[in-house]
Amino acid sequence: MPRGEGRKTQKRGAFGTAHKLPSGRYRAMYYGPDGRRYKAPTMFLTEKDARGWLSLRQAEIIRKAWTPPEADQAPVPKVTFAKYAETWLLNRQVSGRPLKERTREHYQKLLDDHLIDTFGALPLASITVDDVDAWHAKTLVGKPTMRAHAYSLLRGIMGTAVATRKISANPCVISGAGSSRRVHAIRPATLPELETLTAAMPEQYRAMVLLAAWCGARFGELTELRRKDVVIIAETKDDGEIHKHGVMRIERAVVRTADGFMVTTPKSDAGIRDVWMPPHLMPMIEQHLAKFVGKERDSLLFPAKHGGHLAPATLYRRFYTARSKAGREDLRWHDLRHTGATLAAGPGGANLPELMARGGWSTQAAAMRYLHAAAGRDRVIAEQLSKAVSG
Repeated sequence: MPRGEGRKTQKRGAFGTAHKLPSGRYRAMYYGPDGRRYKAPTMFLTEKDARGWLSLRQAEIIRKAWTPPEADQAPVPKVTFAKYAETWLLNRQVSGRPLKERTREHYQKLLDDHLIDTFGALPLASITVDDVDAWHAKTLVGKPTMRAHAYSLLRGIMGTAVATRKISANPCVISGAGSSRRVHAIRPATLPELETLTAAMPEQYRAMVLLAAWCGARFGELTELRRKDVVIIAETKDDGEIHKHGVMRIERAVVRTADGFMVTTPKSDAGIRDVWMPPHLMPMIEQHLAKFVGKERDSLLFPAKHGGHLAPATLYRRFYTARSKAGREDLRWHDLRHTGATLAAGPGGANLPELMARGGWSTQAAAMRYLHAAAGRDRVIAEQLSKAVSG
């Protein structure tokens, strides 16, 4: 065999190799950004021709226009990140359900503001670990929560691309980049603080504060509560006294989108629940129903002045003033939900399944199917909460 035949010729620093065959022709081979080796679909008469083909492939990789060649298949259009992300967002489901409108809007804003400029025009297969690392190093520095959200979205999109075999590996490999430490240290309100806070609120919103704090209801759940969702039960005890209990049925929530208010389901399947109200709240709840709620079954419990859904900003203006009077300028409205969890787990004596059922929390659907609160225990928890006040 003449010298050099049947051997790869690799010039120092050159991209790929030119393999001379016994026939005298050359085969070109190279390793792509995905770590796999690829061969030219044809043989070349000279090494120069083979090197020229390799140079073209190298140029594609450098300008992020490379996609894995499919042997024996007609060329297919390159799928860019922007196009794939658009389809991903349109078809994305969680636990078999489409994304919530607020979640979809949040993802779209992350794409528009932080991902498309960097990755939008690039073919999916050309995005490398180095590309993602470089983007992450300079994106949303100083805003850890939003940075984690953007990275998680990118990782999710690329993960689906791997699952659907659009790419061979996920380039998002930064450990812990999808999570962030809580900046706001949550300190639940104490009973005296809660009492002061409630008294400082306008009268039409006091019951809303109490339901958020004692029942752990979310803002969107409370602003969609209607008269038909509250059931008051009167029982006559052996001593002849009448004791009242109340249950609120949470099965809807309202969110504010770019198009206005939208009534939807709660945040998760576990969010659809019946919550017993502590008996000591019943006088204020009954007073609120009589004074501020329309007689129709569909009347909102906490309507805006115009009769529609209450906007967060409208309530927060009053809440910020009230929390200052309670000496809790750090307290956010959502922290009242944490207050409710603390009260239920402490004086209420709720165990973990009961707490998750009462608050509508769900870490994962599979776990919730096996964590069942005992029937009737939520009412006992509610009664224990009232005893903590009277006792």
